[in-house]
Amino acid sequence: MADGTGGGGAPLGCGGGGEPEMSDSLKAFGEVVKAFRKRARLTQEEFAPRVRYSVPTVASIEQGRRFPPPDFVERAEGVLDAFGALRGAARHLSRRPGLASWFRQWARLEEEAVSLYTYECRLIPGLLQTEAYARTLFVNQLPPLGDEQIEAQWAARAERQRLLRERPNTAFSFILEEHLFLRRTGEAEVTEGVLDHVLALAEQRNIEVQVMPLAQGAHAGLAGPMQLLETSENRWFAYNEGQRGGLFVSESKETSVLQMRYARMRSQALSLDDSVSLLRQMRGAL
Repeated sequence: MADGTGGGGAPLGCGGGGEPEMSDSLKAFGEVVKAFRKRARLTQEEFAPRVRYSVPTVASIEQGRRFPPPDFVERAEGVLDAFGALRGAARHLSRRPGLASWFRQWARLEEEAVSLYTYECRLIPGLLQTEAYARTLFVNQLPPLGDEQIEAQWAARAERQRLLRERPNTAFSFILEEHLFLRRTGEAEVTEGVLDHVLALAEQRNIEVQVMPLAQGAHAGLAGPMQLLETSENRWFAYNEGQRGGLFVSESKETSVLQMRYARMRSQALSLDDSVSLLRQMRGAL
């Protein structure tokens, strides 16, 4: 699955898609959930329907084998009257579980970046995906994923998307090929949802979305997708991804070349206003 993000953002699942690996923070969170569940005198079978998850999923979370989705944390907090303990514990969970090993170095830097640039020509980037779009990618992945694996991958992706909400001082730039929306991945409503979601994000002051139109026959990004980021120390890094692996770039000479290409693409893509206008036109044509 290209870009492990299922389309731009973060290879999920170990070696292509298993449950997140266990970590001390996940196991500790699971123990806290179990302790509060037992305090409430609930079995897993009684607790699961109250948080609207399956018993196997609850068991996996309590055993530290999967990342808890945000809505699980909120529902469990209310059901178990946990005094904010579950929310607090969830904030300290590592974001590494659910990310492919070859993406983790980039993900660590991404969380602290002051600038993050993404050009994508294959799929909607993971940071911009809706749940319906991501699940469409997951169910079409080869080798096929099981239901628990799909849930784990979506939980990891949703967790990563918190960057867009929690880092208002980070400058996000996305350049997306027009054909990503014309492909209509999934049913029509999936594409409608993606367009609505991207348009809503484009209204945020720190998020810029530009469309590379089909009419732009040649541009500086024809060699493939890329991601660039700037750290708080003003160092630049890049990340390029293929089908089954990624390349982390730290050499300043190489990142400089990619910065040059990205800068040229910004001038070759539609302006911010024209990009939004085109996306709205596509939304109205569905």
